[in-house]
Amino acid sequence: MRFDWPGLMRLGLRGLGLCPAEFWALTPAELMVMLGREGGDAPLGRARLEELARAFPDAVSGQETE
Repeated sequence: MRFDWPGLMRLGLRGLGLCPAEFWALTPAELMVMLGREGGDAPLGRARLEELARAFPDAVSGQETE
């Protein structure tokens, strides 16, 4: 999934009147609620969680990631 960052920034900064620090402090879910788009996505399922865990593994303390 790719985010349209320029579009989201325009909506947040121009449309909602947020300052950059306020925009970047929001989670994507919070931004979607503020834009009136809540409830559009299905909850995260087990398969998607496992896919994300494989794509973004947790680093073990003291161990560098590639």
